[in-house]
Amino acid sequence: SVPACCSARYNLALLAFFGFFLLYALRVNLSVALVDMVEPNTSLAKNTTSNVCPEHSSTINTPRNTTGKKYSWDADTQGWILGSFFYGYIVTQIPGGYLASKIGGKLLLGFGVFGTSAFTLLTPLAADLGVGYLIAVRALEGLGEGVTFPAMHSMWSSWAPPLERSKLLSISYAGAQLGTVVSLPLSGLICYYMNWVYVFYIFGALGVLWFFFWMWLVSDTPDTHKSISHAEREYILSSLKDQLSTQKSVPWRPMLESLPLWAIVVAHFSYNWTFYTLLTLLPTYMKEILRFDAQENGFLSALPYFGCWLCIILSGQIADYLREKQKFSTVCVRKCFTLIGMIGPAVFLVAAGFIGCNYALAVAFVTISTTLGGFCTSGYSINHLDIAPSYAGILLGITNSFATIPGMVGPVIAKSLTHNNTVGEWQTVFYIAASINLFGAIFFALFASGEVQDWAVSGYHLHRN
Repeated sequence: SVPACCSARYNLALLAFFGFFLLYALRVNLSVALVDMVEPNTSLAKNTTSNVCPEHSSTINTPRNTTGKKYSWDADTQGWILGSFFYGYIVTQIPGGYLASKIGGKLLLGFGVFGTSAFTLLTPLAADLGVGYLIAVRALEGLGEGVTFPAMHSMWSSWAPPLERSKLLSISYAGAQLGTVVSLPLSGLICYYMNWVYVFYIFGALGVLWFFFWMWLVSDTPDTHKSISHAEREYILSSLKDQLSTQKSVPWRPMLESLPLWAIVVAHFSYNWTFYTLLTLLPTYMKEILRFDAQENGFLSALPYFGCWLCIILSGQIADYLREKQKFSTVCVRKCFTLIGMIGPAVFLVAAGFIGCNYALAVAFVTISTTLGGFCTSGYSINHLDIAPSYAGILLGITNSFATIPGMVGPVIAKSLTHNNTVGEWQTVFYIAASINLFGAIFFALFASGEVQDWAVSGYHLHRN
């Protein structure tokens, strides 16, 4: 095989890594900044917090910057603001996958990041104009970000040799977790020492900068790459020879009737329910129930995603090792990794609701829960490329559309279940997430496949007639 170091395919993985890093930084920064954007008394009556856990804060009394404007948005309005991103995000999933198969993933991913960054730069202005504008801008960010995963999957279908799939994809998508890790505490610090508007200006500007590198260094296929070695090009193309379809039309009907595809849909939906509920509400839980201040909050909210990031990178290596060296079947690896990555988090999430005010354990359990979720990246998450490499972008568009619903519904439901912020209310939120996870894991284990499906190979129509 062709050495990995400095190869075109690993350079692509690295640039994609930074792209997804920024996308998630742009997505997450609002949930940290929001704590600072809202007048303290509007989020909930203070007395409801104080009787759950003792005040826990070793705040260093630094002069805190209070120049940022404050808005009086109630808890439900905040739920809508946090969910609005996903209303845009869901719209462009399937079109994104379809467009990527037509015009290539490079432009689509590039402009997706660029658009998201541009709207992020406009966020402070929108908040000032009114809550409707803010919701609109977040939805537009979602539109831009919606095409990115399908576009990347589509690029990997022509770049990733089958036995390096878990490695390459886990590197590129792990950027998302690290983006969460870095931007949560960093946003907290920026809010603390500067002003919440800079959260949006700094990350937005970095996204625009990344766009130029991406357009300059990346190409859609190994064939069109300027500096790829001949050996690497041959290696990639020959490894994908029997897996790709040459037909121009998309086999929609057999695709939508395919049970292995629905197995991915159900797993993806279930995993994201837990993921998004935690992503948008963890800062709130830590502030209102465990009563950490914003500075500690950022670092502790980030810890789970750091664990997840490590887990994604490692499990990607392990998955390909098991398939290549130990001769495990692809479907066996995908199912086992999905089961670990969904049942593990469910168990620890429920446990997190039962330890009262033990901060260390609460943080540990939530961290373990999210970390184990990292196994799913080499589980259901790249299974699209196993069953239909040619249509991977479209398949991801389909499964991600379903998987975006939890982002829209989850936080709204959770906010409405936790009006009084009691531990009991939060336990309910954790229970719901855990049971959805459990169902998704079992469904995937029953119906998933690791083989390229008949309808996804070019000769498919010939066999039918």
